[in-house]
Amino acid sequence: MKIVIDENVLFGKETFSLIGEVTSVPGRLITPGVIKDDDILVVRSVTKVDEQLLGNSNVKFVGSATAGIDHVDTEYLKSRGIGFASAPGSNSNSVAEYFTSALLLLDRKGKISLDKLSLGIVGVGHVGSKVVKKAEGLGIEVLQNDPPLKRETKDKVFRELDELMDCDVITLHVPLYLTGEDKTLNLFDEKRINKMKRGSVLINTSRGKVVEEFALKSALREGHLSGAILDVWSGEPDIDREMLELVDIGTSHIAGYSYDGKVKGTRMVFDDICEFLSIDKEWKVKLPPPEVPYIEVAFNENENFAAIMSDVVFRVYDIKKDDNKLRKILNLEGKEKKDFFDALRANYRVRREFFNTRLKLSTENENLKNNFRALGFDI
Repeated sequence: MKIVIDENVLFGKETFSLIGEVTSVPGRLITPGVIKDDDILVVRSVTKVDEQLLGNSNVKFVGSATAGIDHVDTEYLKSRGIGFASAPGSNSNSVAEYFTSALLLLDRKGKISLDKLSLGIVGVGHVGSKVVKKAEGLGIEVLQNDPPLKRETKDKVFRELDELMDCDVITLHVPLYLTGEDKTLNLFDEKRINKMKRGSVLINTSRGKVVEEFALKSALREGHLSGAILDVWSGEPDIDREMLELVDIGTSHIAGYSYDGKVKGTRMVFDDICEFLSIDKEWKVKLPPPEVPYIEVAFNENENFAAIMSDVVFRVYDIKKDDNKLRKILNLEGKEKKDFFDALRANYRVRREFFNTRLKLSTENENLKNNFRALGFDI
């Protein structure tokens, strides 16, 4: 059994070597010539999997250790009888924690006030549903939009997109659909962005092309929006320099890159391949200890909950560090610029999720305890 994997699949070589002979390759260098004699292909989101890649190959199964699958032509795989698996939900908590750090940063900068915030969540699947729980656990007013879920469930909790436009913050968690009833390509175009509340903030951790960047730049320059946070970009890895200069936080498509999430993604694909091959293999991995396993939280009656929470969250995951790293790209051009973006993703630090950190609070304040529990910390 011959297997080609993206070298950035965490524990990829150790894991898939249990099944066959593994060759690891940078994701953007996985070409038809590389995989033509292989049986299994395991990728991440930078590899476009379609007829052009697989047309002359012997590949019988494709696994993508990612939640999103817009880089995979699943209809083509189905037509060829090629098995497929991805890792839906594997990085959902990681993205929700990225959102949490972003929201607390906006509060600290004075762009929003957490205690009187209205939040619009567009897309309430694996990621969006976790964002809902965290936000509601913090007492934030939440409006939800998800047309496919509304059709499926008939639940009145799902609002029309126009009803979210008066929210202080709108966060996007949708797949990229290029066509169809639920098309999300340029979902937030000039017309849509102009409908947003003046002074509001847009957060995008879904796919770059969900937002029309030219329209977003105009809205930020003219002050219609007071800010934006982007983890995804239309031209990845050749991102728009002016766009980066305008946003409050810009990161290199790493919102879902927690260590725990990537391990879960590898595990899910491994299990599906074993099922496809009708084999029983045991996979164990020893995770590194969290960088911040324990925090004692002092409670000052004069300090608001948002300030206390941000102090804790930033010790575990300070989103500003990822922003600072990406801004070094502003001095680069051409291939060097693209390679730098990819390198930030390939060499991303070990970021453990909040549940790995235990908190000891110096107060019995139940509201504060519930806030931290809503974020996912162990109390």
